[in-house]
Amino acid sequence: MKKQIRVGVIGCGAISGAYLGMAKNFPMVEIVACNDLDMDKARAKAAEFGVPKVLNIDQMMASSEIDLILNLTIPKAHVATALRAIENGKHTYSEKPLGVDRAEGLKLLEAAKKKNVLVGCAPDTFMGAGIQTARKLLDDGIIGRPVAFTALMMCPGHESWHPSPEFYYQVGGGPMFDMGPYYLTALLNLLGPVKRLSGMASVAIPQRTITSKDKFGQTIVVQTPDHICGMLEFQNGAVGNIITSFATRFPTYDGRQPITIYGTQGTMRVPDPNDFDGPVHYRRKDDADWIEAQPEFVKGYGRSIGVADMAYAMQSGRAHRADGQQAYAVLDLMQGFLDSSESGRSYEPKAAYERPAPMPAGLPFGVLDF
Repeated sequence: MKKQIRVGVIGCGAISGAYLGMAKNFPMVEIVACNDLDMDKARAKAAEFGVPKVLNIDQMMASSEIDLILNLTIPKAHVATALRAIENGKHTYSEKPLGVDRAEGLKLLEAAKKKNVLVGCAPDTFMGAGIQTARKLLDDGIIGRPVAFTALMMCPGHESWHPSPEFYYQVGGGPMFDMGPYYLTALLNLLGPVKRLSGMASVAIPQRTITSKDKFGQTIVVQTPDHICGMLEFQNGAVGNIITSFATRFPTYDGRQPITIYGTQGTMRVPDPNDFDGPVHYRRKDDADWIEAQPEFVKGYGRSIGVADMAYAMQSGRAHRADGQQAYAVLDLMQGFLDSSESGRSYEPKAAYERPAPMPAGLPFGVLDF
């Protein structure tokens, strides 16, 4: 048995339960401590998920019993928190986005390289059966050469349900930086590197009122675009559109399969990239109806598979999939849409991108020892 990778969690907000619950399924990962600005939250999560220690931030960073920091802070704190972990010789895995702009992301990657530690970043949903099945089918040429695509994420925003929705409307938030990572990471994994892009962005609703319980009636001034439309040209020749919006209601697309890829020989419907296991359907030119594909990887995973994959990589020296370079490539694209909107010109991505290896089939659940 390889040595477990000991993980300290910083940030015990809404998403932390998904990580802490799923982490128990991976023998390589041991969650050893929790931390939050609100230490009562940290204690509550530790009690709920059986985490043995609650540490303040200084204790967390100094601890020799922690190998990796799982950074679940709000977006504007991602890089500051990760840099502190790196300075203390710890590997770091962050919630998305990697940073609020390219400069932050690059600073983080350069610091990790100097310290010889790994950087990982969500999303890891592309590692689930849904996107992996779609990738296998595309790579096998089932719909021919990809020609076009649409990727749609349209909703009215989060202030009606999220207990603290303010950060969604700050720089580093908005629908592109919040939901774009899922869609762009999936598209990169399906179609490969991007050649160029163009974007148009607007603040459609400049002021919002919170109607969720904890902060009911409070006002949010929107500081970043809440509606973004983009066009992407991939190096393989596929050209398509992405819309991310927190300013729309009653979209007519199928939310279970919000990405569609059109090929020379057929069409594929791709599942929600915010989930792990949705169905994949395809229809070729001679098919009488849509066909549901059989999964090409283990079903049932959730958030923490990226952390576990990184833990195995730390032991074996192999590459890990939800790595910092992929997250930086996504960050470059997201900022590219905003830059293009402001300048009125297309943008050619500067960040290198290479598709990570596909997930192998036939492994027992929870074991990523490959």
